[in-house]
Amino acid sequence: MILILTSCSEVEKTDTVVINEVETDENESLESRAKRHIEASLTIPVNEKYSLKIYRANLDGDDREDAIITVNRYDFAIEEALKSNNTAKRAEVGYMGNYNYIFYYDGALNKISPPHVISSTPQAELTVKFDNITSQVYQDILIDYRIRNSSYKAIYSIRNHTPKRIFHWKNFDGLGTEQKEAYVLKFGEGTAGIQKDIYILKADFDNPDGAEDLFTYSPDLKPTKEVLHHFFFISSTDMYMTKK
Repeated sequence: MILILTSCSEVEKTDTVVINEVETDENESLESRAKRHIEASLTIPVNEKYSLKIYRANLDGDDREDAIITVNRYDFAIEEALKSNNTAKRAEVGYMGNYNYIFYYDGALNKISPPHVISSTPQAELTVKFDNITSQVYQDILIDYRIRNSSYKAIYSIRNHTPKRIFHWKNFDGLGTEQKEAYVLKFGEGTAGIQKDIYILKADFDNPDGAEDLFTYSPDLKPTKEVLHHFFFISSTDMYMTKK
């Protein structure tokens, strides 16, 4: 029997993204366009301080460079908490909410997508890496995000000008406690197609000494040789699956 098993927790909005941006001057730099597009899309006031980062790669196999744009609205999260009736409680849970976003820039279309929210702890910004996982022609997107003292990894691949999540797993949990757990993803030769297989290795890490912020501290994960799960890509479902 084949079971879909790609996630430890469903915490992220995964609606389809349709390319549809505000009017732009095509001679304008991507940085300037992204800032204007994002502020309009998220209704960000001119006086709000936020973080915007651009990560460039070929993400769809054509001859144009694409990009993933991340946005972090930590100051806005604090402002919302202060305006609420439960500021202390929001601080206790790390201001968890919709304050981290990704936008996709399609180089061939020369357009920026609407926002794709990744619900997470805003003290930690999203981290983005690229790797050839489902193809050697283009790269896929690996995004790490935090939920309080835990970390997750989501893998996206571009489908019809849209980032689609094809895999999701926990990096670590229980940071700062005795009930800690950790995992490392290892990619290997595909057994069901050209797409690489994913192996989940058990890992360990040392807890911080107590002075670090558990919502932002990133421990050094030490993988063991113990393989807990083996996933392979099924083209008919466009997702990673495992036999059980």
